[in-house]
Amino acid sequence: MRAAMSSQSLSELVDEAVRQLMREDQEDLDTYASRIAEPEVSYESMLNDLKKHGKL
Repeated sequence: MRAAMSSQSLSELVDEAVRQLMREDQEDLDTYASRIAEPEVSYESMLNDLKKHGKL
């Protein structure tokens, strides 16, 4: 419907959607790479910290 209502072809719309998904994936990979050196925190430790600070 969007293709029919716009000046873009269906192929252009699909290309745009795929590019957006790929950008989001790249952002996720960049964030992961920037945080890889951070120490790991166990789930239990995280929960205890949230409780300690009144977030849970």
